[in-house]
Parts: sequence; C-alpha cells; structure tokens
Amino acid sequence: MSQVRYTADHEWLRLDGDIATVGITDYAQNALGDIVFVQLPEAGAHFAAGDEAAVIESVKAAGELKMPLSGTVLEVNAGLADAPATVNTDPLGEGWFIRVRLDDPSAFHSLLDRAAYDKLSS
Repeated sequence: MSQVRYTADHEWLRLDGDIATVGITDYAQNALGDIVFVQLPEAGAHFAAGDEAAVIESVKAAGELKMPLSGTVLEVNAGLADAPATVNTDPLGEGWFIRVRLDDPSAFHSLLDRAAYDKLSS
C-alpha cells in the first residue's frame, strides 16, 4: 500500500517501494489558479532536495515544483503538456508531475503526514 507525505512548500509524494510520484497539493493549485503551462524535467535528471524540478505557470502567477527529496527522475507526466489544467482538476491523481527513484527512501518519513500538513495549510 502506498503512503503519501507532504512538504511545507505544498508538494505531495506518494511512495511505492523506492519510487515516489510527486505533484502539488490542492492548496497549491488553488493558490496558483488556472494552470496554463507546465515545464517538466527530462527523465534521467537528478535533483537534490529543494532544487527546482518543474516550472508551473498559471493565469495568476508562476511557480515551481521543488524536489522534496533527492532522487532521479524516471518518468514525467507527458499528458500535462497538452492538458496542464489536469493539475487543477485532479492534483493528487492524474495531475502528478514526475516519478522519481529516491536516493534515500527512508527520508520519506521525515516529511509531513496529512495531519501535520493540514495544520500547516489551514
């Protein structure tokens, strides 16, 4: 069963083994407004925790997806190129950004659980 954790920067990670699917939270997509463009990294790119991994542009602002934990991008959600608004309609599902092989999967547990994230974003 997969587990989900969150960051203070409003990213989420769903962990399956040592592979994490990463996206932005409902709070983040709501704050950005209608998303019109997403620039994703190349598969094979490696990022350290805190690095900018993707660019998000909306009608209100530009933002970024910061890499929550260090790892290597295995897959990007190519569907976002043609339908970036998917991030608005299903941010925790089909609106995912990247799948990453984490350098240290145990670091996942250092991120916020749902209760801690809800307290932060309320």
